Formats: sequence, C-alpha cells, structure tokens
Amino acid sequence: MPDTIQLQVVTPERMVVDERVESVQIPASNGYLGVLPGHSPLLAELGTGFLHYTHGNRRWYLAVSGGFIEVLPDRVRVLANLAEKADEVDVERARQALERAQQELGNPALGVDPAVALEAIRWAEARLEAARNK
Repeated sequence: MPDTIQLQVVTPERMVVDERVESVQIPASNGYLGVLPGHSPLLAELGTGFLHYTHGNRRWYLAVSGGFIEVLPDRVRVLANLAEKADEVDVERARQALERAQQELGNPALGVDPAVALEAIRWAEARLEAARNK
C-alpha cells in the first residue's frame, strides 16, 4: 500500500494544491471525510469549511466552499467553487464579512435571503479557522 496520495484542489481560476500527501480531511455536504491512501472510490458534494492535509510532519489548511470531491485509491480531486490557502486569508476582511453576514441574518428588514447570509457566515468562519491554524 502506498504511503501517499495525490491531492488536487482546483477552482475555476487556478490550481490551489497539487501535491502528494499522507492524509486529507475534507468538508463534505453532510460531514467531514477522512481520506488515506488506498481509499475506496467515492464522489461527494463539497461543503463549506476548512480542508486540511498532512505533508511531511506538518498539517496544512485551506478554506473551501461548494463543488465536488472525487476520491480514488491514489488521488483526491477537490473541484471547489472557492478555495483559499490559510496564508492567503485576509483575516480582517474575513472578520468584516462575518460581522456583515451576521447583521444581515439578524435583520430581515435588509431583505437578504437567510440561506445566502448563512452561507456567507460559513465561508467567513472557514476562512478564519484556516487562518488560525496556519
């Protein structure tokens, strides 16, 4: 059994990650998936949260949102609508986005769809969590 698996995280704009890793934890639409080399094939909907993987004796974090996950025994592909490495997160901007979304959710008079506000909250929280763990 191989010790590593190829991880690819791709958005419509760019390849975010393309490297061999020891393990991956990915937010699926109904919970986190843990993937090790040799995992059974799987397709899943990507949720919003933070993805982390181990490479060398270090854990790396990304915020991801929306898209699909393809797991094969030797490869994991994450096709994300949004993905941001922990060291790319503008923490102040993410905090402001979180506050704004919370205000929108708490004030129906603003006319913001609650589902949109909740997704904005989840994305901001994922970005902040990834940045906290960099």
